[in-house]
Amino acid sequence: MYNYKIFIAYDGTKFNGFQKQVLHPEKTIQGKLENVLSLLFKEPVQVIGSGRTDAGVHAKEQVCNFHTSVPLPPEDILTYCAQYLPKDIAILNLTLASPRFHARYNSSRKKYCYTIDNQFFADPFMLKFAYHIPDELNVEKMSEASKRLIGTYDFKSFTSLKSKKKSTVRTLYDLSITKDNHLIKIYYEADGFLQHMVRIITGTLIEVGLGLRQPDDLTIILQNEARSTAGPTAPAHGLCMEKVYY
Repeated sequence: MYNYKIFIAYDGTKFNGFQKQVLHPEKTIQGKLENVLSLLFKEPVQVIGSGRTDAGVHAKEQVCNFHTSVPLPPEDILTYCAQYLPKDIAILNLTLASPRFHARYNSSRKKYCYTIDNQFFADPFMLKFAYHIPDELNVEKMSEASKRLIGTYDFKSFTSLKSKKKSTVRTLYDLSITKDNHLIKIYYEADGFLQHMVRIITGTLIEVGLGLRQPDDLTIILQNEARSTAGPTAPAHGLCMEKVYY
């Protein structure tokens, strides 16, 4: 079996997330990729992603791999995919990988970015990629609050995951916030992320920026280990997977 490693980017606006679903698999990133690749290789192809992204979430760099018994030159695969994949999915690079490479299990950390459009009128060119908040946010307070979350903690308060069997402990290596004119970007880098974790942390930091919470509240929320104590889940369209590390 041949193992191909692919780097992809996508606009997640029209998709029900990365992971293929039983109903309407064609509305997912994984489903689209598997359909096109299966037709090309004339055999079922299973695409493995480095991680799942929710419906409406984007990716600048998602890493996947797939196995096939048919060897084809990477340039032939790229040419075929360029013709048959929808324009909101792009393959950035495709190479043969070692037989043991696994896009999910071999990843060491992932980086996400959440973008906020912080001005009175929404930027019409950012409507699909930034969460518009017309009220001015206090970025200094948000940055101060974000420091409370860097490290290894139980992030149970910041996930909608219901299972009690799965660990909710994660290591957040970096959480930094930048502002360039009206665009605020919140960067997250961790060994892994729980369901809705980035979006719930973002929603909580936004409350700090609006003066509805204080930076020290983040420490209390962590200690409470209860989803009800954290802020709302920020909309999906402001979130983008930036990079996967191996």
